[in-house]
Amino acid sequence: MIISLAGHQGAGKSTVGNMLAEWLGFRRYSTGEFFRDIARERGVTLLQLNQSIETDGGEVDSLVDERQKRLGEIEDNFIIDARLAFHFIPHSFKVFLSVEVETGVKRIMADQNASRENIDRYASFEEAVRDTKARRESESKRYLEYYGIDNLDPSHFDLVIDTTDKTPEEVVNTIMTHLPQQPWK
Repeated sequence: MIISLAGHQGAGKSTVGNMLAEWLGFRRYSTGEFFRDIARERGVTLLQLNQSIETDGGEVDSLVDERQKRLGEIEDNFIIDARLAFHFIPHSFKVFLSVEVETGVKRIMADQNASRENIDRYASFEEAVRDTKARRESESKRYLEYYGIDNLDPSHFDLVIDTTDKTPEEVVNTIMTHLPQQPWK
């Protein structure tokens, strides 16, 4: 079984993905980490990377997309946290995690994960809200242009969860109860 997690920035994809992977004994992948690695290598922020790849002819997106597709073809029993995994791994159980922008930003700013150091750091809450909204718009514009996909359309997903007022444990429990298979039994 493959579980794909998509959703807004700060909705809890990483936290929920890690918890699910640990509970199920699955490996976890994240295209967010793929993009963070590229941003770090290029010495830019995620917003700057997103804006630059709007005009790179799909070069960076293609690298990340092919990696997702390949994982879906050669592996099983994993979690993937990726905005478009529902599209590139259509046989996955597709989950969308939504969150109100301000709540998502608070979560992002509180995240002290070293992998986000110097990438998702903001001088102020207002700057973080502005950049998060801009990232959402940039990504949605790119996905619509490159793939003809509205990545925020809930009809693409098997399960949609608003995480704004939920703990990660509540989100994981909701996902576990909706899985079509029970891989832990």
